[in-house]
Amino acid sequence: MVKLTMIARVTDGLPLAEGLDDGRDQKDVEFYKQQAKLLFKNLSKGQHEASRMSIETGPYFFHYIIEGRVCYLTMCDRSYPKKLAFQYLEDLKNEFERVNGNQIETAARPYAFIKFDTFIQKTKKLYLDTRTQRNLAKLNDELYEVHQIMTRNVQEVLGVGEKLDQVSELSTRLTSESRIYADKARDLNRQ
Repeated sequence: MVKLTMIARVTDGLPLAEGLDDGRDQKDVEFYKQQAKLLFKNLSKGQHEASRMSIETGPYFFHYIIEGRVCYLTMCDRSYPKKLAFQYLEDLKNEFERVNGNQIETAARPYAFIKFDTFIQKTKKLYLDTRTQRNLAKLNDELYEVHQIMTRNVQEVLGVGEKLDQVSELSTRLTSESRIYADKARDLNRQ
C-alpha cells in the first residue's frame, strides 16, 4: 500500500507537491517525510546512481523516479509490488509534467503545486488494492514481458549452442585431417 508520495525538484531538493496523508500513523509519517527530504537533499548534491531506485527503510521501501529535473518518490509497504509502485510514479510523472511542466523551474516556495494532491489522491486509490483487475493486468503485462525476454534469451543461448556444435565439429574434422596430413608427410619423408 502507498503510504507517502512526494515530488521534488532535483536541482535544489525543493519539495513541489505531496500526497497529504489521512492522519493515521502520524509520528511514523513525519519521520519518513524527514528521511524523504534528506534523500532529496542528497539527490540535489548529485548523489544518485540511477534514475529509478528502491531504497529500504525499516518496514517500507522508498521508490523513486528521476525524470528531467524532478524526482517522484513514494513510500510503500515491503509487500507492495515494485512494478505497481513504479507504474504509480509513472502516472504521477506524466500528469505532473503535463500540468506543471513549464512552471517547475520558476517555483520559488516549497509545495508550490500543492493542488496536485487531488490527482495524487485519486491515483493512490487506483493503486490501493493490488488485487484489482486493473493492477493484476499491469502485473501480468510485466510477467509477459519477462517471459518474452527469457524466451529471447533461451533462443539466443540455443543459437550459441548450435554455433558451438559447429565449431566443435570443425575442430574434430581439423584434428582428423591434420593426422592424415602428418601420416602423408611421414610417408613422403620415407620415400
